[in-house]
Amino acid sequence: MDFIQVEEGQVKIKIPHFEKVSSRAPVFYNPVMELNRDLSVAALKMYRQEQEHDITICDAFGGSGIRGIRYSKEIDGVALAVVNDLNPLAVDLTRENISDNELDNVKVYRDDANMFLRKCRGKFDVVDIDPFGTPAPYVESAAASLRAGGMICVTATDTSALCGTYKKPCIRKYGAKPLRNEYCHETGLRILAGFLCRTFSKHKKYLKFQFSHSTEHYMRLYALVGKGAKNTDESLENLGYIAHCPKCLNRQVFKGMTPQIPSKCQECGEVWDVAGPLWCGKLHNSDFIEGMINILPELDLNRKNEALKLLNKCYDESNAPPTFYDLHAVCRKLKISAPPLEKIMDSIKKEGYTVSRTHFNPNGIKTDAPLNFIEKIILNNSAD
Repeated sequence: MDFIQVEEGQVKIKIPHFEKVSSRAPVFYNPVMELNRDLSVAALKMYRQEQEHDITICDAFGGSGIRGIRYSKEIDGVALAVVNDLNPLAVDLTRENISDNELDNVKVYRDDANMFLRKCRGKFDVVDIDPFGTPAPYVESAAASLRAGGMICVTATDTSALCGTYKKPCIRKYGAKPLRNEYCHETGLRILAGFLCRTFSKHKKYLKFQFSHSTEHYMRLYALVGKGAKNTDESLENLGYIAHCPKCLNRQVFKGMTPQIPSKCQECGEVWDVAGPLWCGKLHNSDFIEGMINILPELDLNRKNEALKLLNKCYDESNAPPTFYDLHAVCRKLKISAPPLEKIMDSIKKEGYTVSRTHFNPNGIKTDAPLNFIEKIILNNSAD
């Protein structure tokens, strides 16, 4: 078998040569996910700084071992990083990569991810679930395993389901109906967040989301775990639905598991498209993201500029309401050309509304201004 060497962050590993990234590769490694791993290192480094003790980390789907190896090498205060994978070749290769990087705080196991998490209940501060496809079958075990004060990191690459291209798989896997529209990636991320919260709530645990993003073909969430029936019940009040009007682009958030949702849009009378249940609360903690931004200069990253650009956008939108407006979509409705985005944002700010760009869409803005006001601003700027 031919091998190639890969360099990321402070580590060098070898992986089997393969023509195409897929689950059929001898050992799974996805070069496109380097940014994901860079951000993960920054997030876990920030998490470690907030703790008063060294941390233990579980990478439940180790593959080549690069994620767990990077955690142990690039984050100070990691007492133990455990890399698990069911593939025997991946396990052997990970052991070799650990040796080549001269690490003594990384252990390797070969087990089914669910079985391993159940057996290691309460032993990890951080559980990272980054499978090929949906994380849904493994969240229950992570919820049972993680103790209060821990952190759950989850990646989903089945964006076609979460974003509404295939609705039935989303309903089947996440127990929620998606929407296929201009802000479907945010809706999908909120469906994933809501699924995590509902699953953890069975164990009287709740989640406090620190950082979340939708990038390229995947979605990623980082959340702290809290415990207690009362706080969990209060957290679940952030579940709800998003009603979207496909005709006039109006949208409204309805909180609660069974809220009274009108059948038609109050603005134009069109029948609503409804997504949910999903998470209607915050997907970011601005203080946590600011900490990640401050950490980045310390890290040796190939994609540092991309990471910083993403974090800055997420920081700006961290306190914004759910959903965003795609200015090009609004302008198509108005049958006009789109004015400069910054000009629209400045006009909205001058009227006292909050507004920010969003990492979900380069043409999107998050604002508490109503749609009819945004349209008025666009028309006024279009006439200039």
